[in-house]
Amino acid sequence: MDVKQLKALITVAEVGSVTRAAELLHLVQPAVTRQIRTLEEELGVPLFQRTRQGMRPTEAGQIMIDRARRALNELERARAEVQPSPGEVTGIVTVGLLESTSDLLAEPLVAALGAAHPGVELRLMTGYSGHLQQWLDDGDLDLSLLYNLDSTPSLNARPLVRERLWAVAPASAGLSAGTPVAFADVAAHPLVMPAAGHSLRTLIDGAAARAGATMHVAVQTNAMRVQKRLVLAGHGWTVLPGVGIAEDVARGELSAAPLHEPEVWRSIVLGTPRYGRVPPAVAAVARALVRTMEAAVRDGRWPSARWTATEGTAEGGATDAATDAGGAGT
Repeated sequence: MDVKQLKALITVAEVGSVTRAAELLHLVQPAVTRQIRTLEEELGVPLFQRTRQGMRPTEAGQIMIDRARRALNELERARAEVQPSPGEVTGIVTVGLLESTSDLLAEPLVAALGAAHPGVELRLMTGYSGHLQQWLDDGDLDLSLLYNLDSTPSLNARPLVRERLWAVAPASAGLSAGTPVAFADVAAHPLVMPAAGHSLRTLIDGAAARAGATMHVAVQTNAMRVQKRLVLAGHGWTVLPGVGIAEDVARGELSAAPLHEPEVWRSIVLGTPRYGRVPPAVAAVARALVRTMEAAVRDGRWPSARWTATEGTAEGGATDAATDAGGAGT
């Protein structure tokens, strides 16, 4: 198989049509059909079902499509890395950001990389910690923020920040930063919660058990923005990290207060693969991300957060993160 066949495979899968794929690839339709058939003959399995609605990947086809995307992505990354200008750090780096931190960190990180390393192409992915960890394990991310994770056989986890969880309610509830709310009082309201099995939900369930409180979960969702919209609409209270609701509280749309009895904290770590070499571009992005986070904590833009990185400095944390990314941390 060759690169042209893999590009044809992915394009047909994305558009569901050989004709449309040929247009996008600037080829004639028979050429694309021939590439797909040659690949199927080599593998000995059909990769698509030909239906009236278009080309649908078979189970084997979906496996090949997923692998082909990664293979082409690695080739693209290699090309960017081996063709730098003299003295310039270049390459493609894919970073995972927790959904709750994306508004705080994404723009400053892009600005910092653009100023220091304009040859680095940054790709940002956001999601919940469990999803990001899976993408990191699968090789779809170069590094990612995760929370409440220790190092694993495949990943290094460098602790960076501890932050407190907050009760979040409609503005009319009058919650305030200076008056912590007991978990039992939060549980007395209908709750809009992360879906069961989510890492944040695990923290909240543990707090409920310690408080001896029974929660009435009115709605479960896997999206923080949906949680906030449902609270804003009066469907219940929720629990979120302060970084995820600071702007909403500042606009007067929501009110919030730190949890106590018990206090609930989460630890944010920088996750990096434990194996393989670290391209200079990945190390540069790791340093920039750590410095961006440290500045947010230092400047008071990250509510109720404590900086916990090694040596307590951006430079120290960034150096450790880059070292861990290279597999040195064991």
